[in-house]
Amino acid sequence: MTDPEARFNEMLALLKKRAFRLTPQRVELVRLIAVSAGHPSAAQLYTKIQEKFPTMSQATVYKTLALLKEMNQVLEINLRDDSHYDGNRPGAHPHIICTKCNQIVDGELEIDHSLLKKLEETSGYQIVRPQITFYGLCPNCKQKA
Repeated sequence: MTDPEARFNEMLALLKKRAFRLTPQRVELVRLIAVSAGHPSAAQLYTKIQEKFPTMSQATVYKTLALLKEMNQVLEINLRDDSHYDGNRPGAHPHIICTKCNQIVDGELEIDHSLLKKLEETSGYQIVRPQITFYGLCPNCKQKA
């Protein structure tokens, strides 16, 4: 995990550069993303922010996450009916998702960029957001099975 304070400052600086209005609620959302050790969903972030800012709307959370995603500052992980976000490692890296409890962990493998280049050449696509996801049972669910 990267230094949360450095990630927080980096994301804030990029938002300021884009002239994005930095309300206290949005700053808190960026802070939560930067310090998150896991991969929170928008709903989880919204619930956490409401403790401090009860009048904040869900739309603000989704709009801010969409902008951060567009700026390549968060990686969106699609998980069935919900998306989760990785703000600590927004670059391409694999994720492992438990099919029972939906726990998400970072895979500690480097993505081979030469394979991505070869895939671009053979498909004609320009890959703009590589995402590799593995599904299986986490150690806890595997033990229970």
